[in-house]
Amino acid sequence: MARRELRIAALLIVAATVAARAEERFGIGRAATPAEIAGWNIDIGRDGENLPPGSGSVARGRTVFAEQCAACHGAEGQGAVGDRLVGGQGTLASAKPVRTVGSYWPYAPTLFDYIRRAMPQNAPQSLSDDDVYAVSAYILNLNGIVAADAVLDAKTLAGIRMPNRASFVADPRPDVHNH
Repeated sequence: MARRELRIAALLIVAATVAARAEERFGIGRAATPAEIAGWNIDIGRDGENLPPGSGSVARGRTVFAEQCAACHGAEGQGAVGDRLVGGQGTLASAKPVRTVGSYWPYAPTLFDYIRRAMPQNAPQSLSDDDVYAVSAYILNLNGIVAADAVLDAKTLAGIRMPNRASFVADPRPDVHNH
């Protein structure tokens, strides 16, 4: 057994040496700069970690949704070319569950994260943070989760308890970080 481990260690050293020489020889790649990393470091934790400054109201969200989202998701989030975003409460245990933001998603900050990263589909990451807060507020309002006069920001969005949160369980694997 010790002999096998020694061979594996020797192979790993050789592989690392070959990789280092390839980088020197071919001049391929470089370390990313902090600014480059920051440009991609836009993920939002389920607890609201990394939510940006800004805010948005349900009223503003209604306008942005009509302009940027309704063509795919329907005027009231009922779905069209894009997924349905509204409804489905009480259907998850049925034979035909309807998974929407209001019926399925366990954390409100992940809604902000998804909208900011991926929407609108034809121009992802084009909405301002204020508009993403507003669209999030509007979608949560359509699902009956926030009031019509709600204004969301990092603190209020992170404080929302989604209806299906208790239906998710933490991943018990030791290499997974559960917050």
